[in-house]
Amino acid sequence: MSVSVPRVRRWLLGILAAVLAVALITAGLAVWTVRRSFPQVSGELELPALSAPVTVYRDEYGITHLYADTPEDLFTAQGYVHAQDRFWSMDFNRHVTAGRLAELFGADQVPTDAYLRTMGWRRVAEAEYDLLAEETRRYLDAYAEGVNAYLEGKSATEVSLEYAVLAATNSEYEIEPWSAVDSLAWLKAMAWDLAGNMHDEIARASLLARGLPREQVEELYPAYPEEQHAPILAGGRVRDGKFVLDSDEAEQRDEDAADIPATAAVRALAGLQEPLEAIPRTFGPASSDLGSNSWVVSGEHTASGLPLLANDPHLGAVMPPIWYQMGLHCTTVDESCPFDVTGFTFPGLTGVVIGANDTIAWGFTNLGPDVIDLYLEKLDGDSAIVDGAPEPLETRTETIRVAGGDDVEITVRSSRHGPLLSDPELGAQLRTFAAKAPVTPEGEPAETAQDGDYAVAISWTALTPGRTADAIFLLNRARTFDEFREAARTFEVPAQNLIYADTSGNIGYQAPGKIPVRGKGDGRWPAPGWDSDYDWKEYLPFEELPTVVNPDSGFIVTANQAVVDSGYPHLLTTDWDYGYRSQRVVTLLEAAIADGGLTVEDMVDIQLDNENSGARALVPYLVEVDVEGAAAQAQELLAGWDFQQDADSAAAAFYNATYRHLLPLVFDELGANPKIEASQAWLLLTSLVESPESEWWRGEEVSSRDEALRVAMERAAAELTELLGEDVAAWRWGDLHTLTVRNASFGESGIAAVEWLFNRGPVATGGGSSVVNATGWDPAQGYEVTTVPSMRMVVDLADVDNSQWINLTGNSGHAFHPHYADQLELWAAGTMLPMRMTRSAVEEAAEHTLVLRP
Repeated sequence: MSVSVPRVRRWLLGILAAVLAVALITAGLAVWTVRRSFPQVSGELELPALSAPVTVYRDEYGITHLYADTPEDLFTAQGYVHAQDRFWSMDFNRHVTAGRLAELFGADQVPTDAYLRTMGWRRVAEAEYDLLAEETRRYLDAYAEGVNAYLEGKSATEVSLEYAVLAATNSEYEIEPWSAVDSLAWLKAMAWDLAGNMHDEIARASLLARGLPREQVEELYPAYPEEQHAPILAGGRVRDGKFVLDSDEAEQRDEDAADIPATAAVRALAGLQEPLEAIPRTFGPASSDLGSNSWVVSGEHTASGLPLLANDPHLGAVMPPIWYQMGLHCTTVDESCPFDVTGFTFPGLTGVVIGANDTIAWGFTNLGPDVIDLYLEKLDGDSAIVDGAPEPLETRTETIRVAGGDDVEITVRSSRHGPLLSDPELGAQLRTFAAKAPVTPEGEPAETAQDGDYAVAISWTALTPGRTADAIFLLNRARTFDEFREAARTFEVPAQNLIYADTSGNIGYQAPGKIPVRGKGDGRWPAPGWDSDYDWKEYLPFEELPTVVNPDSGFIVTANQAVVDSGYPHLLTTDWDYGYRSQRVVTLLEAAIADGGLTVEDMVDIQLDNENSGARALVPYLVEVDVEGAAAQAQELLAGWDFQQDADSAAAAFYNATYRHLLPLVFDELGANPKIEASQAWLLLTSLVESPESEWWRGEEVSSRDEALRVAMERAAAELTELLGEDVAAWRWGDLHTLTVRNASFGESGIAAVEWLFNRGPVATGGGSSVVNATGWDPAQGYEVTTVPSMRMVVDLADVDNSQWINLTGNSGHAFHPHYADQLELWAAGTMLPMRMTRSAVEEAAEHTLVLRP
């Protein structure tokens, strides 16, 4: 998932290009400018905040392992090392989360900053700090001390090359010290990126605004196919206040469905996507391909007799990557220093997010519950009306500093439901929506606009201070499933599917998170803020959230599919991924289990599976359609296709081109370039090809199913002939489906010299959207990869040093550093690296040793 890029003004980029042309083409100056920020990785350095020396080992890929005598020293060193390798991305991300991009890039960023300040991510983070356990605060403060120790005495250009580029347009910028709140605010950005189904709600409203009848919209969003694609925990129920698995108990959830707003309101709601997409995303732009795979297999099915655990989160393709590989080890592991953990970290955040310690391993996938609601507020001056009486709005003033310009002051207003997102400039569409007043003061749908002053507020679980930071350290030192669940209890946002394995042979699953219980409505449409019956009443009790330990199947698979079936009594969401990835993993696991003795290599092979399961329904119809010329030659490729989308597959190239051209023919009601999620499209097409009489086949350009299939194949063949040549057999999916990893801040500047500095690629890839090897792409835009398995990890609980992992590009954030992109080609080829955890293995592989001394 690539982070949204600030729109630096064109005239500034022109200046920047001129400066770079003079400065960086000169070889000596270029080398000096680039290399001066490379960190020292061997020898000794002074770090006064330490109480005793800390040893930092780096292997041939720059993967770091830290050894310290106390937790405080360990996390101080982590901050120091993160800053050595990744400080620019840390600094950029904290400007995003604080709404301070204009300080970096100028006045163009003021509207985005105002929107972020209105939501108040950093204010929430500031309030969270005091809620955390005392030791969590110590660890966060220690991390900040380490970061600041690295920064001390360095100019910005000594810290990272990006500051040298920034200086061409903002020479006055000075780096501020790091704080614990900077780390906590990062969690808000992560929560926003993984916040659930708000975009699906807006998409449905957009369709109604286009004039589609409700029945047709409902057809586009079918129920989850739980009979074909198994939920994570089928048969989940709640009995006596606890979650249980009981597939024979057929109680149904009591859903209080909200009415659809009137047409006038829906037209306004259709425009809400624009301000939401304007918010920079740490994990990349909003995409239906954001997701993850994870699964765990018990020892009864493995060669070693102990569990194996796999995880690969599907996030944005950004440079440097989201993850940083690291081991955090106490020299002596005991109660006073309990950490011996290796895994993937977020630069800017303390601890390990996904990984393993000396006893357990864990992984994440996004659960995606509905945790955001919009409320329509009826205003009376500086108050909102609630149950017939005025309730004063809370107000505060924010000052936005602007590089090269004057400060901008804004006023932020909040109701009981949250900040008024319709107030800032980017909320113009929301103001239009509010003016339509889609419900009457009694909360009923209205056909016309109502009199009065209206606004839109957002309720979101992440805007309530919580203790998610506590969960990271509890996870890192957990050594039993009960301790793992206690860690999950404080993991409030974003709600995740957590899988577990331990060296005693146990496997498990837990769904954590703050998930609201609504009074009225189901959260799918904006609610009347003036009626307190629509307020959130509480959160689902943790004990009633889905969980299991040692299931009879001997394995657990989570890949963003439905967590539970329709018999679960609580509403988590209705907008799941439709389960093609998850079911494919289940199918492959069952086949491997039948063969017996799963290994790490078997788990990796599953991660790299390229099958397009949706094509199985469509191809039998495609091969029967009469076509001529290049389309007929290409059609022959499909007859014997194994549905694997390997990079060298000609059939995959033709099929995906056909699919890309078929979508606007079938779903022309959605526009010329319909935005439709892959698993959703696959499920719909599976049904539609068996229903040639369906109205969906009758559009502006075609009038039948076979005509739509024929036209799509002809257009696909013509496009691929132009792009890849006339030799059909020489077409390659990887020649279309390429990955260019772009720098999060300067990677799409439009200036070739700047992009050359920081971007890497393209590289050919296999896989695709809703494929286990989830290299997502947007058919409305082309074939280029947009989201990726941002890392891959397989942990062997029988022999932790036999575990394997890979990062997307590399551990370093310094352009042209040897570890800036040294894992990219390996990642694209499906190659894994040893994930060493024991000290003997770490020391044996070390190529550089750095001792940090007090």
